[in-house]
Amino acid sequence: MSSSEGQSIILSPVGKVQREILDPILRAIPQAFGFCARTIALLDGVDFAFDRTRVQYHSTPILKKLAMAAPPQALKVIAVTEVDLFIPILTYVYGEAQLGGKACILSTHRLRDALSPPKNQNIYLERVVKEAIHELGHTFNLRHCQDPVCIMHYCHSIKDVDRKNDQFCRYCKVLLQDELNRLEAGLQSQSQLDHP
Repeated sequence: MSSSEGQSIILSPVGKVQREILDPILRAIPQAFGFCARTIALLDGVDFAFDRTRVQYHSTPILKKLAMAAPPQALKVIAVTEVDLFIPILTYVYGEAQLGGKACILSTHRLRDALSPPKNQNIYLERVVKEAIHELGHTFNLRHCQDPVCIMHYCHSIKDVDRKNDQFCRYCKVLLQDELNRLEAGLQSQSQLDHP
């Protein structure tokens, strides 16, 4: 997998997200997608998405604002927050993504479930990385996978997150490579138009 010059994936912390959470995601992104990753805070907060009835934050409006705030050189943007996220049809979500779009978001709120730090910090960070790559996978047009150990498998519970590994299955790898090839061709065509 290769990346076009200047294009990167932006990791955008929202609120007080610890560096020890961001660094493993930054390292995992180039390995998974072949694009460099860097940190830029794009949103001041997510209070605009707070639902008083549910006492949670609706992730879809956050995605829209995040996509609009993305700089031109951002191929994709992933926000990381500690607030509890939901979409109307589900009690909670670990994250949400624009399928084939620019933005996704990850909540760490429920990923520490049943863990007592610092003893199980590694498990927690593994969960964070898996779900970050999972949400970014959706932005690269990957859908949920039926393979329970594929990183793109839909997780109903934290046990599902722990069961799956941190890799794409063979089928999802092929789909991802096709999407990366398509993106690369589009970026090269755009570059030629910009620099005849």
